[in-house]
Amino acid sequence: MLTRWRRMARLHPRLAEAAFLLLTYAATSNQYRRIGTAAIWWPGFALAALTCACLLARRRHAGPVVVLTALATALVAGAGGVLGPLILLPVIIALYELTLRSSLHATRAHCLFAIFVLLPAALRSGQHGDPWANQVVTLLFFVLLPVVYGSQVRARRAYLDAVHARAEHAERTREEEARHRVIEERVRIARELHDVVAHHMALANAQAGTIAHLWNTRPQQVEGILTDLTRTTTTALRELQATVGLLRQPDDSDEPLQPAPGLALLPDLVSAFASAGLHIALTTEGQARPLCPGADLTAFRILQEALTNVAKHAPVTTAHVHLAYTPDQLTLTVSNDSSSLPPPHAADGGFGLIGMRERAQSAGGRLTAGHRPDGGYAVTAQLPIQP
Repeated sequence: MLTRWRRMARLHPRLAEAAFLLLTYAATSNQYRRIGTAAIWWPGFALAALTCACLLARRRHAGPVVVLTALATALVAGAGGVLGPLILLPVIIALYELTLRSSLHATRAHCLFAIFVLLPAALRSGQHGDPWANQVVTLLFFVLLPVVYGSQVRARRAYLDAVHARAEHAERTREEEARHRVIEERVRIARELHDVVAHHMALANAQAGTIAHLWNTRPQQVEGILTDLTRTTTTALRELQATVGLLRQPDDSDEPLQPAPGLALLPDLVSAFASAGLHIALTTEGQARPLCPGADLTAFRILQEALTNVAKHAPVTTAHVHLAYTPDQLTLTVSNDSSSLPPPHAADGGFGLIGMRERAQSAGGRLTAGHRPDGGYAVTAQLPIQP
């Protein structure tokens, strides 16, 4: 039944407001009688009509409406009316609306004003046989009741508004977050495929070029390089299959995962480049320490990509790899003595260096690349030992 009335009030707000004010007027004016007599105080009807008419502005001017209703009620009570909940009804309605729409400071000030104005009328009612303490308690109760209840309703509405705002914000940003995650995943997949495919394809291309060069001059060396070429392409297919399989499998922690490559495979990497005609001079400074899995994979991929760039773009036969260990950091440097290496943005359209920088940053480190003052080119990455 209550839900039905609320629905009707939302559909016909003006009719509901008129009915509400008429009921308030009927309840209030019926109490305008003089104490000790059944005679009706007829001027009170006009005052009741004025008081209820003030309630029309309670939503826009709640403070002045509280003041007017309190003064009118005090005037009626001072003229002999019975100070009870029905005669206080306009004040209760005005205080409730003020609590919903004004600040806490304004609500307190108007509440104290209403008590101050109506308290003499309550004390005067106690002179006619009703204990004054009962009148004061009744006054305080019915003046404070709309303030307390209105505060609870206001807090509840604020909570619901916050919930709705968060829900709307989540709805608006859900698609954007999904798009952002898709872009991040595409970048990650592109970086992984680039590191796997580009390295092995460049290495296979270098080995094939070496075979073509030695076919007529030193054919006895071709067989060994062909074996290395087969091993390179087999490794490329295996890593590509593992990468694609890892991307396709469901997110299940029980599924066994193959170990990611790390610096432990550096000798194999050196051997593979040696078969392609690139000699790697490897030096180590400090005590070698095991890296966390993320930093270990990052260090290997950076070395792999940097050496691949040397093999593809630098007209040299030797590259230098320097590993410097400190208690909390690994600094790896890949350099060569060629001064004709293309600038960083020219290699692979920039994807190689971009991928190396992204990997270094994701592991908590940083990467620099550029021409050396004394000639040549160097790529330096600083990676934390532990995350």
